[in-house]
Amino acid sequence: MDRTQTSGRTTRFAAGQMDKARSANMPTRYAVGLMSGTSVDGIDAAVVKITGTPGTRPELELLVFENISYPSQVRDEIFALFDVTKATLDRVGRLNVWLGELFAEAAMSVIAKSGLRVADIAHIGSHGQTLYHSPMGEAMGGYHLRYTVQIGEGAVIAARTGITCVSDFRSADIAVGGQGAPLVPFTEYLLYGEEKRTLLLQNIGGIGNMTVLPAGCNADEVFAFDTGPGNMLIDGLVTHMSSGKSKMDVGGAIASRGRPNEGLLDLLMQEPYYMQSLPKSTGRELFGSSYIARLFAYQQEYGLSDEELVATVTKLTARSISEAYRRYVQERYPADTLVVGGGGSYNTELLRYLQEEMKPLGVQVLTQEQLGRSSDAKEAVAFALLADYTLARQPNNLSAVTGAISPVIMGKISYPY
Repeated sequence: MDRTQTSGRTTRFAAGQMDKARSANMPTRYAVGLMSGTSVDGIDAAVVKITGTPGTRPELELLVFENISYPSQVRDEIFALFDVTKATLDRVGRLNVWLGELFAEAAMSVIAKSGLRVADIAHIGSHGQTLYHSPMGEAMGGYHLRYTVQIGEGAVIAARTGITCVSDFRSADIAVGGQGAPLVPFTEYLLYGEEKRTLLLQNIGGIGNMTVLPAGCNADEVFAFDTGPGNMLIDGLVTHMSSGKSKMDVGGAIASRGRPNEGLLDLLMQEPYYMQSLPKSTGRELFGSSYIARLFAYQQEYGLSDEELVATVTKLTARSISEAYRRYVQERYPADTLVVGGGGSYNTELLRYLQEEMKPLGVQVLTQEQLGRSSDAKEAVAFALLADYTLARQPNNLSAVTGAISPVIMGKISYPY
């Protein structure tokens, strides 16, 4: 994923239904959003300006965005702890605090680049790092236990920055029967909804997820789900093939030198997750190291070059997205535009495959940048806004999206000393 490290460009995210003439008389606050995704390529940090009464549809401006790469030792430790056999209590506890320190440093860095003072920042919203996510749960002791493990200690972030921090958003949704994901659709509804056009928003991070915003919809009509692997399988293959020298297929260069194997692609598309009913979410538990090991076994079985295998898996991401639209969306809410964000939007080969897949369905593929917005900053911005709702004591999940039995206020609040 080829990403710009720092951006000072101001980007406006204005709610389509907001009376902008009123915005000048509404309260304004500044916030920081922090995000680390399944690709583990670093900490995304954004400073945003939020205008509007807390808990209402806002007007939002992105002031500064920065992606701060993890030290190799930290990245290696995160990947090690994705393996439950290595995730001992001492290692998880230590990494939780270690990431808290790094998230705090990222917040201070992006605040400095914004030209604001720490005292100007109302709050920090931090997604943290997902180590394990089990929304389907398991039966034990007479209970059905759903759980998620998010690390990057919010108390450390608050103590180091002196700013109130909201973290661990997923747990509250899971506690009321939800998947704890996806969470960003709540902010997409606030910031992207249109009166006359159904819009598809496709994030391609480690995992791909689609948000459907029907024309003129209310919150209960929004739905979203994880489409399947995003960059995760591509990154995993390239990391292994290069013995760790490369972490991703930058710009789709490797895939462009290969040809997808349609037989293997058809086989991979038989994965039961793609047919699972909504709501649904997935992660490294399904599309992680064991899945990648299977891909290398298939490479031998089908006699594929490295380039052919990467091309096939790149097309798998595109195919899983088009199949998700066809299966779950097209009949109910036909759309003409899909807007792609996340690291996958920088993979030109992936975008080419996606355009080929969506064209027969009558859907144009655009990127966030083509709309004048930021693919990189979108999720960090979302957690700044989610935290704004938490602190206003307003629900900030979409139960129709996550499967929760009711709206709930997500996020745990850590106050500075």
